[in-house]
Amino acid sequence: MTTPFYVSPQQAMADRAEYARKGIARGRSVVVLQYTDGILFVAENPSRALHKVSEIYDRIAFAAVGKYNEFENLRIGGVRYADLRGYTYDRTDVTARGLANVYAQTLGTIFSSAGEKPYEVELIVAEVGETPEDDQIYRLPHDGSIVHEHGSVAIGGNADQIGSHMSQRHQDGMTLGAALRLAVESLTRDSNGSERELTADQLEVAVLDRTRPQRRKFKRIVGRPLARLLEGDTTAAEDDEEEPGGNGTGKPGGSAAGGGASED
Repeated sequence: MTTPFYVSPQQAMADRAEYARKGIARGRSVVVLQYTDGILFVAENPSRALHKVSEIYDRIAFAAVGKYNEFENLRIGGVRYADLRGYTYDRTDVTARGLANVYAQTLGTIFSSAGEKPYEVELIVAEVGETPEDDQIYRLPHDGSIVHEHGSVAIGGNADQIGSHMSQRHQDGMTLGAALRLAVESLTRDSNGSERELTADQLEVAVLDRTRPQRRKFKRIVGRPLARLLEGDTTAAEDDEEEPGGNGTGKPGGSAAGGGASED
């Protein structure tokens, strides 16, 4: 009689975690930083169709790395949760903390389920407040745990080195231009210690700007304003150029969907 192959629960969970981490590490990084007027999102992403950063609700945005079809499903679910809660109760009842709890339950259930593979994703949910002290940034790894971040955070490939470089140089009260240049400088650092060059065309940049007069605080920074900010032009932030067809001021959830695609 053949003895059944046995794997301890601890080893099974460790294997699932390693599988998810390897998938996430293959993705290009996303960094999130607080600056004086809000929260900045910068991703290494040459695609203009498959967004890593998106609006969820009035003051809430979402960033992710890993398998695109997996985190896109989570993003769409988050938009539906926010719309339903805002409609049923009040728009102010939609918070980043509540959304992070929903994502944590979903990721945790999938991670612990023996019948399906864990999601190869890592998420950030952020909400801009009336003051920098009111800003909320939550990082959600593949296993559904929640980490409350402050100042700056990096996810994706080489996140430890990028995050360490960024946290050592990030300061409260940074201007948008200074925060953007620090984010790009951090993203150019490879795991072997060398540095690369990233151009505006290779970046996806967005902000939650607390000073915007509109109810929705999310805005993408593309084209000429982005190039000028990278060059150190402090007036570029005043331009309100949006990505054509993007969801900077359109309805939340306007980014492209694509089943089965992998983020690279």
